[in-house]
Amino acid sequence: MIKVSKTLKTNGKGFWTNVAKSVKITGLNLRHDEESKYGELQVFFSIKSWDIDRHGLIYTDDLFIKQLKKYLVGLGFDSEDVGYSEQGMQGDDYVSLDAGPKFIESFSKVGV
Repeated sequence: MIKVSKTLKTNGKGFWTNVAKSVKITGLNLRHDEESKYGELQVFFSIKSWDIDRHGLIYTDDLFIKQLKKYLVGLGFDSEDVGYSEQGMQGDDYVSLDAGPKFIESFSKVGV
């Protein structure tokens, strides 16, 4: 896992929340097997800044994903093939995203 400290925002226009607020991102974790071209990027957040029981799921919020992808590019990753995964894969303290081969390759090149 990569520890990070970044604040992103939601606009409250997702299917699972109507809350617009700041969310503190604390970590990035990529899960994939070596033979697969696809994996799961888990974007961890502080539960003090976002509580899914009170605020709902960040999943499908378009401002959050737009800011996240820009942030990932700033870290040196290719975020072109990163997007929200299924609703059932969302965690209590992370947003689950599908990660394609471009992201996985860039993640390994950054040396993480």
